[in-house]
Amino acid sequence: MTDPISLSVVEAAAALRRGDLGQDELFAAYRDRAAADDTNAFTWLADDAGSALAGRDRPGTDSVLAGVPLAIKDLFCIEGVPTASASNILRGYLPPYTATAVRRLQDAGATVLGKTNQDEFAMGSSNENSAFGPVRNPWDRERVPGGSSGGSAAAVAAGLAPASIGTDTGGSVRQPAALCGVVGLKPTYGTVSRFGMIAFASSLDQAGPIARNVADTALLFRAMTGPADRNDSTSIGWDTNSHPLDLPTAERLDGVRIGVPVDLLGEGIEPGVRAAFDAALRQAEGLGATVVEIALPHARHALAAYYLLAPAEASSNLARFDGVRYGNRADIDGGGLVELYTRTRHDGFGPEVKRRIMLGTYALSSGFYDAYYRRAQQVRTKIVEDFRAAHETVDLIATPTSPTVAWKLGERTDDPVAMYQADVTTLPFSLAGVPAISLPCGTSEGLPVGLQLSGPAFSEQTILDAAHALEATLGFDGTPARTGAGTKETR
Repeated sequence: MTDPISLSVVEAAAALRRGDLGQDELFAAYRDRAAADDTNAFTWLADDAGSALAGRDRPGTDSVLAGVPLAIKDLFCIEGVPTASASNILRGYLPPYTATAVRRLQDAGATVLGKTNQDEFAMGSSNENSAFGPVRNPWDRERVPGGSSGGSAAAVAAGLAPASIGTDTGGSVRQPAALCGVVGLKPTYGTVSRFGMIAFASSLDQAGPIARNVADTALLFRAMTGPADRNDSTSIGWDTNSHPLDLPTAERLDGVRIGVPVDLLGEGIEPGVRAAFDAALRQAEGLGATVVEIALPHARHALAAYYLLAPAEASSNLARFDGVRYGNRADIDGGGLVELYTRTRHDGFGPEVKRRIMLGTYALSSGFYDAYYRRAQQVRTKIVEDFRAAHETVDLIATPTSPTVAWKLGERTDDPVAMYQADVTTLPFSLAGVPAISLPCGTSEGLPVGLQLSGPAFSEQTILDAAHALEATLGFDGTPARTGAGTKETR
């Protein structure tokens, strides 16, 4: 009999519908493997296929995801399931409701396998900033998986889950997907409800799927989106009448014009990453695409603008965690309310979260608002205009997803600027609010390299079709080639 872990989401769902595979059998296969793994990808595992349903009916076998177990990033609230966003200040929190994105996946038949590790409150590019400890990359246990959805990407890459969902603020689905050799999609901002996601930067946060292949990614995205959610004022949903969304089947790229922004391919791109990227572009040309250089003149300012805007929003969002309104309260004897707030936030937040709160509060403070926050918003508008102008001449924009392959654990923890530069090629797309996908396009130094493809708002079908055609041609082997011990891992 076929090993259930070798099945893709599409294959597993079909096997469950036919009765060739049982829900409990599939769930147990993944749960046992995840429980024995050493990547630290999970913060919590469900006991059985029905334990995380929280009063909902067990999924039938006739639905599109038909009992497929999924890994869920720890910042998605699930009723009655521990949800901490990898922070001590929320450790032990049991939400009384379920995030819309998770609920829609459950409505499509999926079950919750477990909660995945992440950077605390989604602040990080390496998944080393977690109250539950760092996640290790399945390709090399001595390296990071990327962040902040590193647990979600590592779980899929290591074969601990058939697919997962994460969140992308500045690249936190695409970058860990690239560093772990899997596929990750950041949808158009607003197409997936943010209700039930613990917020980091509200104007940028977006939920997205991570899977082993493009078809599985498309299937999860289709299940996660839907009509606009009244619980989320930024939700615009997905109108299937104006934007039909089918599983990708394209095998050619005839007539597709791909723009390569020279402004994002300068210093910092590792030679091995650039070589894999250039080879993927040649493959795209071989499939009929036309590759041209384009300009995104303000994209080089995205890093600076992002690290003013995102921390500013974070300082506001995280103000609620004070031990009175939300969060675990510090155990103090006397000292007054200010002392309570101070001790609670000192004990509850990690160093990276404190750094970003201070940076954001400074950017919003009296006398500095115009010089920093307003100026960053003006830069963001220029970036949006750059993307609109570019898409008048090209269908897709391509870059390497990450300028480097996965780096060693601890290598950048003392250099925040070097850490932030890991997102230099994903941040412009986040500020523009456009969809983008990362798919593996080769290796460098034995580690995965990601190719990022983006299009205008609501062009997910075009992106998925192009990624599907390239995926078949690139022929990437998604099985991690080695571990920290230098041994071949089998899935």
